[in-house]
Amino acid sequence: MNEDYEETSGNVFADLGFKESGQELLKARLAVQIYQLLNQRGLTQTEAARLLGTTQPQISALMRCKPVSVSVGRLMEFLTILGQDVEVMVTPTGDDKAGRMSVVVVAPRAA
Repeated sequence: MNEDYEETSGNVFADLGFKESGQELLKARLAVQIYQLLNQRGLTQTEAARLLGTTQPQISALMRCKPVSVSVGRLMEFLTILGQDVEVMVTPTGDDKAGRMSVVVVAPRAA
């Protein structure tokens, strides 16, 4: 059997040749978390926009995981409005290579 596939870098945006692939992956992971939180609340896009202080078209793009016009900082603000703590941790890479960006989502504690 001949399998035709390519190895992935672990970042679909890098694989597709995006210039800012690390930032795009970071934004996508934040957007997924916001999407899940908004879905859990059962909010309409208009209600979500009002809550987050943005526009319905921006929420529509966010719900489709296309937060192109939203900064990482603004996505983090959305998460705090939705009752999430957001931490930014900066650590040395240990070598002279460029660092990486990542998102770690911690599951809610069991009651």
